[in-house]
Amino acid sequence: MSAIEPSERHQTQADGAQLQQPRHFRRLFSYVAEYKFIFFIAILGMLGYAAIDVFFLSNIEKFIDDGLTAKNSDLLFKMGLAIPAIFLVRGISNFVSTYALAWVGNQVVAKIRQQTFNHLMHLPVSFHDQHSTGELISKITYDTEQLNNTSSKALTIMIREGAFVIGLLAWVFYLSWQLSLVFLILGPVVAIIVKTVSKRFRQVSRTIQNAMGGVTSTSEQMLNSHKVVLTHAGQEIEANKFAKINNVNRQQQLKLVSTRVMSVAVIQIIASFALATVLIIASKPEFLQSLSTGTFATVLTCMMMMLRPLKQLTTVNSEFQKGLAACASVFAVLDQEAEKDQGSKELERVKGNIEIKALTFTYPNAKEPALKNVNLSIPAGHTLALVGKSGSGKSTLSNLVTRFYDIEQGQILIDGNEVKSATLASLRKQFAIVSQSVTLFNDTIANNIAYGLGDNVSSEQIIAAAQAAHVLEFTDKMPDKLDTIVGENGVMLSGGQRQRIAIARAILRDAPILILDEATSALDTESERHIQQAIDELRQNRTAIVIAHRLSTIENADTIAVVDHGQIVEKGSHQALLDKGGYYSALYQLQFGSNENN
Repeated sequence: MSAIEPSERHQTQADGAQLQQPRHFRRLFSYVAEYKFIFFIAILGMLGYAAIDVFFLSNIEKFIDDGLTAKNSDLLFKMGLAIPAIFLVRGISNFVSTYALAWVGNQVVAKIRQQTFNHLMHLPVSFHDQHSTGELISKITYDTEQLNNTSSKALTIMIREGAFVIGLLAWVFYLSWQLSLVFLILGPVVAIIVKTVSKRFRQVSRTIQNAMGGVTSTSEQMLNSHKVVLTHAGQEIEANKFAKINNVNRQQQLKLVSTRVMSVAVIQIIASFALATVLIIASKPEFLQSLSTGTFATVLTCMMMMLRPLKQLTTVNSEFQKGLAACASVFAVLDQEAEKDQGSKELERVKGNIEIKALTFTYPNAKEPALKNVNLSIPAGHTLALVGKSGSGKSTLSNLVTRFYDIEQGQILIDGNEVKSATLASLRKQFAIVSQSVTLFNDTIANNIAYGLGDNVSSEQIIAAAQAAHVLEFTDKMPDKLDTIVGENGVMLSGGQRQRIAIARAILRDAPILILDEATSALDTESERHIQQAIDELRQNRTAIVIAHRLSTIENADTIAVVDHGQIVEKGSHQALLDKGGYYSALYQLQFGSNENN
C-alpha cells in the first residue's frame, strides 16, 4: 500500500503538471513556429496597432498645450486631417493581425487534431480498453479547440494589450518618472496575484476537461444504447446520471468565472490605488507647478486607459491557462507509445500453418491469466473450432494470433515464423475476421464490403463477394442496391444483414487465414444455412479459427478444442469428443439433448 494519501497524491500530480507548463507552452509554440512568417506578420500588426494607440495618446499633451492653450489653429487643422489616416492604418493593422493569427491558430489546431486522430489509430488495443470512447472524442474535439483560444485569442490580447500597457508606462515614465514609480511599487503585487490566479485557472480547467470527457462519454453511451434505454424505461436513470456530470461541469465553469471576475476586480482596485496615489502626489503645489496641463492630462489619461487592457490581460489569462491545460491533456495522448511494431520480416501470402506453444497471457491489471500454457497445432487448410463458456479465453486466443496484444510467454508461429518477427501490416494482411460485433461505416454497402482495399478491387469482384455471402438477396430489393448508405454502424440494416456484409468483406479480402467469431450468431435459421454454405466454401484451402457457441456450426471442423478457464481441457474431432463423454459431450447434450428427447 502507498504511504501517500489521495489528497497528497493529487497535489503532487497538480504540482507536476504545473512544472510541465513551460514545456507544454514551448511544445505548442513549436507548432506555431512552422508558420513563423505569418505569425511574424501577425505580431507586427499587433505591435503596430498598440503603437498607434500609444502614439495617439502621447499627442494629447501637444493637443492641449500647443493646440488649445496656445490657440494654434494650424496644428489643430493638421491633427484633424491626420486622425482618419491614423485610424485607417490602425484598422488595417487590426485586420492583418487578427486574421493572420486566426489563420495560424486554426492551422495549429487542425494539425494537432489530425495528429491526435492519427495517433489514436496507432495506439495499442490495451490503451483503448482503458479509456472510454467519449473521453477520447472529447480530446479530439473540446481539448483541441481550447488550443485555438491559446494560439489566437489569448496571444492576440497578451501581445497587443501587453505592448499597449508597456508603451503607456514608457510614455508616462518619460513625462514624469516620479509618478511612474507608483507602478514599479505596485507591479510585483499584481504579478503575485496573476501567478496565484493562474494556478487556480489551471486546476479548474483540468477539472472542466475531465467533466467534458464525462459529458461526451455519457451522451455517447445513451445514444448508442437508445433502444435499451427505451425498453427498460431508463430515461430517468440516464437523465440523473447526465445531470450529475452536467452539474459538475456547471460548477467548475462558475468557479472559473468567479476566479476571473475576482482577479479583475482586485487588479482594478490596485490600479485605482495607483491612480489615487498619482493624484495625491500631483496635488502638492510644488509638484503641480512643474507639470503643464497637457502633461498632467496625458499622464492621467494614460493611467485611465491602462485599466481596460489590465482587465483584458487578467481575463484572457483564464483562456490562456485553459489552453495550457488542454495542451497537457492532448500531449499526454500524443506521448503515449504507439503500438510496437518490432517485427522486421515482411510476410508474403502464407500457407496458414499455425503452431501455438506454451502460450500464457494475462490482461493488464488482471489478477488471473486469461490463457494458461495453451498448445495447439493447426495445419494449413484445416479448421480449428474453439468452444467453451463465455470468458474462457477463446477470443483472447484470436487476439493474440493477430497481435492485438503482445505475447508474454510462449510462441505463436505461422508457417514457422514467429508472429513477433513479422511486421504488423504484413501479419494482419494474412487474416480476414468476422466477429459477433460487426462494425460498419456510414457509407455504401459496396464501400463497406471493399473497406481497406481501395482501388485494388473491381465492381465485379464486389458483386461476386456480395453474391457469395447472400448480400444481393436483400440489396436487390433496395432502390440503390449496393450503393445504399447503411447509416452509422449499419443502423439501417438488421443484425443478419450486417453480418452478411461482414462475411462478404472477408470473402473479398481473400486472406489465407480466417477468424470467425460467432459469425452466424445473429442470423435466422434460413440465413444461417445460406451463410454456412458460403463459409464452408470460403474455408476451402484456408486455415480457419472458428469461435462458436452453436455447436451445429462446427461439427465438420477438423479439430475442436474445448477451452475452460484459459486452458485446453479437450481436443479432437466432433465424434471423438462425443464418444469421450467429457466437457464437449456435456455441452452438446445441453444444446441438443432436449430436441433429441422430443
